[in-house]
Amino acid sequence: MDPLTSAAPQPCCPEFAAVSRRGLFTGAVALAGATTLVGSAAVTASAASATPAPAVLVVLSLRGAADGLSMVVPHADPVYYAARPRIAVPADRLLAKDGMFGLHPALAPLLPMWAAGQVAAVHATGLPSPNRSHFAAMEEVEDADPGSESRSGWLNRLIGTAPGRSPLQGFNMSGGVTPTSLFGPEPTMSASAVDDVGLPGEDEWDHGERRRSLRTLWDHDRSPLGRAMRSTYEAVDTFGPAQAAADTTSSYPDTDLGKALAQVARAIRGNVGVEVFTVDQGDWDMHAGIGSADGGWMVDNVGELAGAIAAFLGDLGDQAGKVTLLTISEFGRRVVENASQGLDHGYGNVMLLAGAGVRGGRYYGSWPGLRADGDADLLVTTDYRSVLAEVVATRFGASTATVFPRFSPEPVGVMTSL
Repeated sequence: MDPLTSAAPQPCCPEFAAVSRRGLFTGAVALAGATTLVGSAAVTASAASATPAPAVLVVLSLRGAADGLSMVVPHADPVYYAARPRIAVPADRLLAKDGMFGLHPALAPLLPMWAAGQVAAVHATGLPSPNRSHFAAMEEVEDADPGSESRSGWLNRLIGTAPGRSPLQGFNMSGGVTPTSLFGPEPTMSASAVDDVGLPGEDEWDHGERRRSLRTLWDHDRSPLGRAMRSTYEAVDTFGPAQAAADTTSSYPDTDLGKALAQVARAIRGNVGVEVFTVDQGDWDMHAGIGSADGGWMVDNVGELAGAIAAFLGDLGDQAGKVTLLTISEFGRRVVENASQGLDHGYGNVMLLAGAGVRGGRYYGSWPGLRADGDADLLVTTDYRSVLAEVVATRFGASTATVFPRFSPEPVGVMTSL
């Protein structure tokens, strides 16, 4: 079907709508390995040790397949403007332009950090081969080990490489679904928010009775459940400094993502050993009504993203020197706009990186050029795992062969070493 003559507007595809209805991305904020729901943002975190973490990674997933060609525009590729007569971002509105690319104007909150060399973009990234199913592509991106029969995600494998074990190693907050990237043999816990981390029924009026009863029941139980309960006690006790850290939510944009990242920053400033967070921002499945550079769905989402990241990076205090954030999406969108002024499922995309260790103020990746036929995609020239592997190796000193089995990463150049 020709995308310029295709039928009725579909704000998002039924598959992604089903994901949202099931609550998978209806919002969670997760700390210390947790997933907590906050509107349409979801956060999960994992800690590799109870001692202060030498590095912290925040993986921000743009759920629904964000259009990287709108976020980081290839203004020097003439096909871009020919393929998008109604939704293209004008070249004279772009920020931080070089000879090929420029940033969407709604990314303005990140511009000072871009100029300071703290934010970078890697274009034409993605899976080794196209996968246009939200479910299957999310699973493949987060597992990052195609063909494996093992049920473990790349972040679970990463925290498994760290010395020592912490009861906060995997923590699913507020009952949200643990993402595939964090699923695996490393232990997980659940809570609903930073201030809600605790044992059910235990409060200031309890005088320790609940804890004593649970210890009587579980302390001598050698089953996996008994071990999990003992880990729970320790995690609750260890998490105190995060709860004591200031809640700075009011200084963030009043958005789901802003609230989520405020909780992540609070946990990081608590310095309880959290090494890995995952954060979800949903609602990027723009099959219709993207809008223009002057306003609309894309402007709103990009602005929410940039405002929340800028506030987060400015809220880390003395922990800022060890925190790296990256964005990732399950796939990109088609080059050519459709009849509903939207974009259908595509292939290649862009990744943003910010914070510690990033060689910022630059665009990375090999540009493949665009085609304007109806089925054309942005081709992938950089396997997304090469970007992740560079972060893993430089920030954590972890074995990329362990975290990404059967994959040989190619150099990207976007990261410096510790």
